[in-house]
Amino acid sequence: MSRDEAWNVFLEGDNLDVLPRLAQLSGDPRPVDLVYIDPPYNTGNDFAYRDKVARGAGVSRHQAWVAMMRPRLEAAREVLAETGAIFVSIDDNEAAHLRLLMDEVYGEAQFLAQIVVNLNPKGRQLGRGFATSHEYLLVYARDARRCVLDASSTEAVNERDFPLTAPDGRRYRHLPLRNTNKKFNPTTARTLHFPVWGDPRSGTVRTADFPGAVEIAPVFGDGTPAVWRWSRPLIEERPGDLVCRVVQGRQGERVDVYQRDWLHEGRRKKLRTIWLAEEVGSTDTAVAELKEILGHVFESPKPTGLLRRILQTMPDDVRVLDFFAGSGTTGHAVALQNAADGGTRRCVSINSAEPTRIGSNAQLDGYATVADITRARLRAVAERVGGGLLEP
Repeated sequence: MSRDEAWNVFLEGDNLDVLPRLAQLSGDPRPVDLVYIDPPYNTGNDFAYRDKVARGAGVSRHQAWVAMMRPRLEAAREVLAETGAIFVSIDDNEAAHLRLLMDEVYGEAQFLAQIVVNLNPKGRQLGRGFATSHEYLLVYARDARRCVLDASSTEAVNERDFPLTAPDGRRYRHLPLRNTNKKFNPTTARTLHFPVWGDPRSGTVRTADFPGAVEIAPVFGDGTPAVWRWSRPLIEERPGDLVCRVVQGRQGERVDVYQRDWLHEGRRKKLRTIWLAEEVGSTDTAVAELKEILGHVFESPKPTGLLRRILQTMPDDVRVLDFFAGSGTTGHAVALQNAADGGTRRCVSINSAEPTRIGSNAQLDGYATVADITRARLRAVAERVGGGLLEP
């Protein structure tokens, strides 16, 4: 299988050494379109990527963590396409410092979202204080003006939001044709303030008078002038998608116009900035996923559902990079998503030969390094899901 065909590529080494040589080592000169990383959370333990950053001498653990992350984020920016985006998982220990660091490296104008991810719905019961049940995803574009990220998903669409059914079986809902945002009014959107005519008995709406019709002007609930969301030509083009009816307003009965908003295959809905465990999985489901493949060899993997949601915000042929690959969740998710939708995504996973903890399940199962776990998972995924694995 060629590099252009394999869904997964695994590179072992310190990401700071590998990233500048990514094109050479992966055999692919193209920039990456999507970066996802789950870096060390700096919970007080030493992290493997020390980079000669001396602790002590006035250097806090936060400063040491930022010093470790900065060159890696800068190196990732260099290999990221102008149309690409980066997602970074983090918890409260470094969320504030990471936000400032991302603003410096990628630019404040490239910030897209700070997403709350409910990975532990029961909440952590150990220790004092609140039962923390969330982490964060920081999302930045390489260039927000050109970024191809689509912050919507077909899975976010709920059929129950479309309670009406047409004679042909299609489901729909009514949306006011009037623009409900008062920023848009006859002063700011003059061409969208015009009368239409409608018959509330039949529901018919037209831009010209017809027998049985009444004149309908767009107004807000308090009776002040408003504007339509559609232009006159669009109303004339799609009269079958409009209906008028009598409504009870603050000043009594009036006739208003509504759009039939159809539920159709492939429809997408904007993603909220809170992602629930029931939508993307939890740490418990992630442990179970990995356990089913390799055993209980990694303490806090990410669920593939989280990565698959991220993948769905980008085109289905993107080149993905995870340079803190951990247990290999990103590569696993790429294979699952390709198998599900026929995509041709490619994923490069990078992990260092960090020794597994002495006495841990991983060490007892024969995994000397975390990279051994990544490699073993991606090999198992290639066998079970397909797509192959290259290990240059």
